[in-house]
Amino acid sequence: MSKDIEDIRKEEIINACEELYKTENFKDITIKHIGEKTTFSRTSIYNYFQTKEEIFLALFQREYERWIDDLKEMYEKNVELSKEEFAKELAHTIEKRPTLLKLLSMNMYDMEENSRMENLVEFKRAYGNSIKMVKKCLDKFAGNMSEDKKEEFIFLFFPFMYGIYPYTEVTNKQKEAMEKGGVPFKYLSIYNITYKGILKLLN
Repeated sequence: MSKDIEDIRKEEIINACEELYKTENFKDITIKHIGEKTTFSRTSIYNYFQTKEEIFLALFQREYERWIDDLKEMYEKNVELSKEEFAKELAHTIEKRPTLLKLLSMNMYDMEENSRMENLVEFKRAYGNSIKMVKKCLDKFAGNMSEDKKEEFIFLFFPFMYGIYPYTEVTNKQKEAMEKGGVPFKYLSIYNITYKGILKLLN
């Protein structure tokens, strides 16, 4: 099988996984379900991915790569940005990636434990490149920040991203439970919570 056909089939599998993940949870999605959304047999999936976790890891990797593309566009189209403008631009890149945020809110240990090392290395490379691209944007648009402050921003901003999805995508059942439990809750969109968080970190 040619590399082109292999890449096309992998992409189809990842697309099927992403489509299911929009309406279902990780634990409810099976390789059988993913296979039903592809044009080839379920057993053929094992020629490309050994586990469900590897498919999700590939989707995760693709989300980081697409976010990096958005960051590059932000970097290239702007000459300079104020703190507020930088926060807005960076928040917009996050707003476009709800699947990335949903994946970040999962237990990544199981996903990584059940994936082959070569797949995990490729994923970590994409993750690392996203950190480098954010740093590159800070170098260009926040030149007055010290290197220590830029490093601090990165190692606070990336963990902050893990909590965005749970705070912005709340089910009716969760809302009802919070109301009955007397838990105050204010709805914020992905953009709003990210923008406010970035401004806090920049200041």
